[in-house]
Amino acid sequence: MRLADIRQRLAALGAGPKHTARVLRLWSQAQPQDSGKRRLEDFMPQRVREALPALDAELRGLARLRAEHIGEDGSSRLLVELADGQTVESVLLPRDGLCVSTQVGCAVGCVFCMTGQSGLLRQLGSAEIVAQVALARTRRVVKKVVFMGMGEPAHNLDNVLEAIDLLGTGGNIGHKELVFSTVGDPRVFELLPLQTVKPALALSLHSTKAALRAELLPRAPRIDPAELVEEGERYARLTHYPIQYQWTLLDGINDGDDELDGIVRLLKGKYAVMNMIPYNQIDGLPYQRPSWEKAAAIARRLHQRGVLTKLRHSAGQDVDGGCGQLRARVSATEEPVAPRARRVVPLRPVSG
Repeated sequence: MRLADIRQRLAALGAGPKHTARVLRLWSQAQPQDSGKRRLEDFMPQRVREALPALDAELRGLARLRAEHIGEDGSSRLLVELADGQTVESVLLPRDGLCVSTQVGCAVGCVFCMTGQSGLLRQLGSAEIVAQVALARTRRVVKKVVFMGMGEPAHNLDNVLEAIDLLGTGGNIGHKELVFSTVGDPRVFELLPLQTVKPALALSLHSTKAALRAELLPRAPRIDPAELVEEGERYARLTHYPIQYQWTLLDGINDGDDELDGIVRLLKGKYAVMNMIPYNQIDGLPYQRPSWEKAAAIARRLHQRGVLTKLRHSAGQDVDGGCGQLRARVSATEEPVAPRARRVVPLRPVSG
């Protein structure tokens, strides 16, 4: 379901723009539709009032909690069931953050990601994306939403932008607290600057070498890492938000001195933050997480060389909660599993 569908249904019942905005605002903030000092009958059209209970139940049914895994780091990974029975994952993060999914599955096929193993099953409608926020807000305060869960947001751009627009207005999320994560689809750089709500941008880099990055992200756009950084820099200067570059540390693959030199070459002097995230181990995939000491040393060296670097814990590591893992465990026992699109082959470091 899209937000546009809800707006059309409310308009057909006689709701004006202010009535519709109120319904969507209260829903996205997980507040009852009869909230506020004014009685509904004093301002809401009768047909809308009569339809509200059924509509409210339908909106709550867009995202239902199927399972919850609480991590020692303060995160909480939610397995969310959609109205058609498909499942996605949302993650309540420490410090009032929430990571949401934008697709069931993903077409990019990042070799180190569990979500990419099943391929793309379907898109999420904009209302299903916002519904994840509404569900999370029934459990905790949510002041930041990052679009870094299952799926590539750029492959579902219209729905994601529609969700961002509501969350950045009626949803009461600060614009810089909405973080759009992408592997670098050119349409992102064309359309995000035109939006009323301009989110912060996170770019999945993972390697400064075009050949290795193509192996790690096999179906990402073939954009050179240097060009990706330049596109990001333009957006950062426009919005005055630093670009967050995402780097999953894979032991022996993208954690060598050559990559550190490449990061310094690309990011020194840029309006950017490098987020280093040690790989979250996944059974059946041939990649290893470097030791925390090694990861900390990498972050420290980059910082000393002029690149603002943050070493992040991947939320839910203690419960095997990397993106897609919770859904995969449930799928293995309760749902048909989509066939793997390809065989995973261990990568060799690419020199030069």
